[in-house]
Amino acid sequence: MLRDSKRTRKKILKAVERILARSGFRKVAITAVAREAGVDKVLIYRYFGGLPELLRAYAEEGHFWPSADELLAAARSHNPKTQADWAVYLLIEFGRILRSRPITLEIMRWEILEKNELTVAFSEYRERETARLLQFFRGRKLDDLPAMTSLLGASMTHLLLRSKAIDTYNGLHLRDDKDWKRIERGVETLVRAAFANASRVGPSARSTVRGAGLKSGFLLKPGRLKKRLL
Repeated sequence: MLRDSKRTRKKILKAVERILARSGFRKVAITAVAREAGVDKVLIYRYFGGLPELLRAYAEEGHFWPSADELLAAARSHNPKTQADWAVYLLIEFGRILRSRPITLEIMRWEILEKNELTVAFSEYRERETARLLQFFRGRKLDDLPAMTSLLGASMTHLLLRSKAIDTYNGLHLRDDKDWKRIERGVETLVRAAFANASRVGPSARSTVRGAGLKSGFLLKPGRLKKRLL
């Protein structure tokens, strides 16, 4: 019975995704989702409560925004050794994941233009995951790592959103893998320069990375393992 409930819930969320991809946010309604999923709309009310709750569930369970755990796992595949390494690879993997998720980019375009149940849920989930990710660092060398990563992350996001309508920016072809690699190298250059400058300006404590409850192979239980980054 529980298995059937999970299967039905997943089917409903997938129906939301298909409608979003095909027709956009304005076509997402309880009746339309029920028809798309092939279920009685009563089940949507039973499992989710209503349209706002359904959209919130999709924001949190639809895997369209990279979670802190997902980004940490992707960054770890590069075998980072230093704080700068972690910052570089987290940003690079953030861009790569967004590139692979066109529905995410569509929702972000709507977020710029209007405020609705989905964009609000999307924004709240994104902020929670970003806060969890930033807790990964403690005693970091940079005075304001959130500000730097926000600027670089927003820059990559802008280029990705722009790429749907206009592929070229400053001579770079945004949908071309080789040119996107150039953007990644630019991000790496800026991040490493910022860390190097922070080291020259004044003394910097070594950073202690803490678990913050993340389900990460790099981290064990909070308080049980502290891994120092050089």
